[in-house]
Amino acid sequence: MRIGFIGVGNMGGPMARNLVKAGHALAAYDVVRGNLESVVGAGARGADSIRAAIADAEIVITMLPSSPHVRSVYFGDDGVLAAVGRGVILVDSSTIDPHTAREVAARAAGQGNPMADAPVSGGTNGAEAGTLTFMVGATEELFARIEPVLALMGKKIVRCGDSGTGQVAKICNNLVLAISMIGVAEAMSLGVALGIDPGVLAGIVNSSSGRCWSSDSYNPFPGVMANVPAARGYTGGFGADLMLKDLGLATDAAKQARQPVVLGAAAEQLYRLFSAQGHGALDFSAIIQMFTKEPKGQA
Repeated sequence: MRIGFIGVGNMGGPMARNLVKAGHALAAYDVVRGNLESVVGAGARGADSIRAAIADAEIVITMLPSSPHVRSVYFGDDGVLAAVGRGVILVDSSTIDPHTAREVAARAAGQGNPMADAPVSGGTNGAEAGTLTFMVGATEELFARIEPVLALMGKKIVRCGDSGTGQVAKICNNLVLAISMIGVAEAMSLGVALGIDPGVLAGIVNSSSGRCWSSDSYNPFPGVMANVPAARGYTGGFGADLMLKDLGLATDAAKQARQPVVLGAAAEQLYRLFSAQGHGALDFSAIIQMFTKEPKGQA
């Protein structure tokens, strides 16, 4: 297929490369020109505008940082909806609020472009390996059409319901992720302060009832795991400011639903403090610096 891909940063870049690897003709655009280098090196065509990236696309995929970015990219005078051909499928894999996802999808449908929200879970490692989980909000017909493409970037593709439900699933998942990462960070820091080797403690947790993804796949303590941000100064992962943004989406949605999220609110405040201290660009697992006596990594 001819694919236009907008937003090829830490997550979008490897996702786009996997599509190229599978044989698709892909044109990429990113406001950060340096982000294009790796996808162009993999065989994609670099575009100098959104319009150029989607000019002959059969499907357009976006991976953007936040709701305002999505609104700008889709609703701008030179944005996706102004440039895309009628009938072209649109897939947004950004993590945004469900209201925005539904609003963009409705505008797209009104001009003849079926659209799905398809946020992902699995982090940068999952994006590289093509093992992401896609949470999709779409009609059954649209889901059937896009599933084969998403399967080239992920190993689990789940239809959550109609428009917006993919985003509902994602913000709830990241609510759990933030809370569990803080729990693992506290426990690892406490254990080391009490004298246990961090690798031994992680091994116990990962084979016991405390096991979770934050511990067994993305452990925040330096030296416990290779190929995770904690092994490289908390760089190159999912930024703490992005996690703070997702927690804000969850707590805002909870207010609208009149649903308590006590631990989520506490996690949001902790990440807000961490960001205010100048660490927002570090991976979200760097939250362990709030608990360790000798923080590792640099802002």
